[in-house]
Amino acid sequence: MTQQLTAVASLAGAVKRYGNLTALDGLDLMLHRGELLALLGPNGAGKSTAIGLLLGLTRADAGRVELFGRDPQHIEARRRVGVMLQSANLPSTLSVAELLRLTMSYYPAPRTLAETAELAGVSDLLPRRYAGLSGGQQRRVQFALALCGRPELLFLDEPTVGMDIDARQKLWTAIRALVAEGCAVVLTTHYLEEAEALAQRVVVLAKGRVLSEGSVDALRSRVSLARIRCVSDLDAGAIACRPHVSAVDSDRGRLDIRTDAPESVLRRLLDADPGLAGLEVLRAGLAEAFTEMTREPMEQEAA
Repeated sequence: MTQQLTAVASLAGAVKRYGNLTALDGLDLMLHRGELLALLGPNGAGKSTAIGLLLGLTRADAGRVELFGRDPQHIEARRRVGVMLQSANLPSTLSVAELLRLTMSYYPAPRTLAETAELAGVSDLLPRRYAGLSGGQQRRVQFALALCGRPELLFLDEPTVGMDIDARQKLWTAIRALVAEGCAVVLTTHYLEEAEALAQRVVVLAKGRVLSEGSVDALRSRVSLARIRCVSDLDAGAIACRPHVSAVDSDRGRLDIRTDAPESVLRRLLDADPGLAGLEVLRAGLAEAFTEMTREPMEQEAA
């Protein structure tokens, strides 16, 4: 069996209710070794509940939950997992090195301090007190704490919030290295470009169910919208009234046109303005696909 097909955790028909609210409604989800799975969905879709079940933080009301073939609350299974939550309450008086050594002591075969610090990009922060770090630096330390135990399954919840562009890119590089080692990674993020850049598979949840599942390219192909960007003197309002044009943004002669028939719209643009310049035609990204996929369930819920 190939590495990518080896399951490390799963939900099968998982149901979780909080009073009258059904957070998960028969959810099926499988996590594979050596794969980065992006778990996406609007607020209240069930992402945090699904992760809570897999981590053994809460119990399902129905269905089956397995972590490395065991109950998620089994200590041997939990020692094979690393977690970076959206927020963390850590001892503020300890240095980064002390925090890492303390966390490493909970695992049977952790990475060395030097290896962990190098991989997470926190070598320069080791002697500093955690409380004295910026928000982005604290997120980098939290990432180091999540990977120091040499996890086989890593949960990353909004990992790059508060990071600058350079720190974000370095964290992406580290995540790719972990996946290449065979670690399974579950990523939840509101930065859809992050999921687009990293994920081999994307699962979109809505109202506690899987709405869509597949590669980034497969999800993008479900959306017919494309963007035409150009520089033109044509009137944006007039273009917006044309067939197959869903929206037009204009900024000092630069047009951004969203359309479900780019070839047809482009021909009309060139006929109307032979001097049109700076032309780009872009297919829908994951952000557009996500918006289209989740619009209908959210509209139904509002109704």
